[in-house]
Amino acid sequence: MASVAPVRVGIVGAGWIAGLHAATLDLIPSARLVAVCDSELTRASALARRWQANAYPEWETMLEAERLDAIWICTPPLAHREPALAALEANLHVYLEKPIARTAPDAQAIVDAAAASDAVCAVGYQWHASELVERAREATAGQSIAMLIGRNYGPVPPRPWFIQRAEGGGQLLERGSHHVDLQRALVGEVDSVSAVAATPDTPARATNGDIEDFTLATLHFANGAIGSVAVAWTADDHPEHYSMDVIAGEATLFIELGPDAFRITGFEHGSRLDGEYEDPFRRSSERFLAAMASGEPERVFCTPADALRTLRVVQACEQALTSGDRVPVVV
Repeated sequence: MASVAPVRVGIVGAGWIAGLHAATLDLIPSARLVAVCDSELTRASALARRWQANAYPEWETMLEAERLDAIWICTPPLAHREPALAALEANLHVYLEKPIARTAPDAQAIVDAAAASDAVCAVGYQWHASELVERAREATAGQSIAMLIGRNYGPVPPRPWFIQRAEGGGQLLERGSHHVDLQRALVGEVDSVSAVAATPDTPARATNGDIEDFTLATLHFANGAIGSVAVAWTADDHPEHYSMDVIAGEATLFIELGPDAFRITGFEHGSRLDGEYEDPFRRSSERFLAAMASGEPERVFCTPADALRTLRVVQACEQALTSGDRVPVVV
């Protein structure tokens, strides 16, 4: 029986997250990294060299020169639209790092292009891919979830685009949107939001940017549940903490979301609950590759349309930060 050739992958953007994806792809026999591009060619070359791939300074050149099956887009969110649209219009499969885009028009263009394409497109909200989501759904089945509390604390490398609100969207879009996506996956759609922020004089303060350092958003769900997302940019020597609490009628769940463990504990129907799973980063990529192989775009853990809905929630939070009001989420 003839072996199937690995999926040929190109990566757009050679920053920190691209390195994680390259290392993950190296663990998946059905995929092979063959090309990397970045506007800083030296950075593209450094990443490409580790996997004996070709390096390019522009994604247009890479797409023209290489015979690719899929691309991973790992650029800052303002630069997502053009390579995503070009790939999807060419029926080239796209794994797009979160958020889907910085703006709703860019996101909508990607959603429309994905719908019109024969290619598969996934958005990289990796927590969505964890078995923890499935286990939490089982534990709360047939119940109404009343409250969710998401916590995201830890240091952040001060990348230039990250600390500029117009480019990166601040703490809520870059970090908090993981929690928004996860809470939406468990509860459903958000009707309205409120949000507050603080920027005290701390060692981690983004002095060269205009983003908030500490944010707290409240999500009001259509079914009556409430959620909160707390994000704190802490000093470099402080520990990271990512978690979510879920309170339902007959279940109280405590979910650890890394970096050291992906674990669920608590109670369901009067019984203790304790389960631990692998980091979902690889599972997200493997599901994308499986969707490619089967030709089923809806198999991915987070579709572009789903990611757009998360973006709209976060944009309402951004508006609430400025106005101080409770803001409805645009559907």
